[in-house]
Amino acid sequence: MSPDVVVCGETMLLMLAEPGVPLEHAVSFRRSIAGAESNVAAGLARLGHSVRWLGRVGDDPAGRAVLAQLRAHGVDSSYAVTDPEAPTGVLMRDSHPARAIDVQYLRAGSAASRLSPHELQPRMFQGARLVHITGITPMLSDSANRATWRLVELARAAGAVLSFDPNIRHKLGTPARWREVVTPLLSHADVVMAGEDEWELLGVPDPAALLGTGPRTIVVKHRDKSATCLTSDAEAAVQPAFDVPVSDPVGAGDAFAAGFLSGLLHGHGPDQCLRQAAAVAALVVQCPTDTDGLPNQAGLDRALAGFTDAGSETVIR
Repeated sequence: MSPDVVVCGETMLLMLAEPGVPLEHAVSFRRSIAGAESNVAAGLARLGHSVRWLGRVGDDPAGRAVLAQLRAHGVDSSYAVTDPEAPTGVLMRDSHPARAIDVQYLRAGSAASRLSPHELQPRMFQGARLVHITGITPMLSDSANRATWRLVELARAAGAVLSFDPNIRHKLGTPARWREVVTPLLSHADVVMAGEDEWELLGVPDPAALLGTGPRTIVVKHRDKSATCLTSDAEAAVQPAFDVPVSDPVGAGDAFAAGFLSGLLHGHGPDQCLRQAAAVAALVVQCPTDTDGLPNQAGLDRALAGFTDAGSETVIR
């Protein structure tokens, strides 16, 4: 079956330290998966969309665990490449709501970094309405950068909306390198979602200036956790963050993207897309791992009702 959404990028095995314990002192870990594009894929699949993940893993236990977890989320991984000569990347991190989180990447020479343009074929995108990519993939290697531009080409050929989240990871390169590799992609996307600090690092102090040069929808995630959606044919929409207790803030941006893109796929306007995005993010940060808190559509509707109606029932019996 043709998917609604195609994503492509790195997915790693996640080893999450026991809550509150610094990474260097942790002795027990919970296994999960992590990857910006696959987090969005899982979020959209949970919300009822058909999603295909394209990417590479090693022919190793970590790679098999990644593919099994993607399938468990309802994501089609039938076009995934298993590389017998390169390992699956591993991410180790701790988790704490009130202090900096330490993250250690073991991804040098990984299977994901070997992504190449020739592995991406038009049949993988047939019927897709949306293609989502991030800036992480082109920063992995020169071949992955070329593959990202191939993704742009194939999304255009399929008539799909191209969504782009820079998702800046400072351990992947210097600010100058991010501007060199990622900034050119901004004008080729239809939808761009980025934090204020990311826009600034990429040399775009006024994101609204990009409207009309390529993007039709621009989302700015502000430092106070509110977000603004800018389009060329409507007033700017603004959404504050929902006030919830934070257990683990990692994964909030990808959850936000999943909620927003689901709204777009349903034909909702900017206000409703932002509300959904904020609600999915609020649910995810209350749980460990990047994906534990991702809701299905009924759960999202119930959460939105609870966030916006103080008198709504909070216990479902």
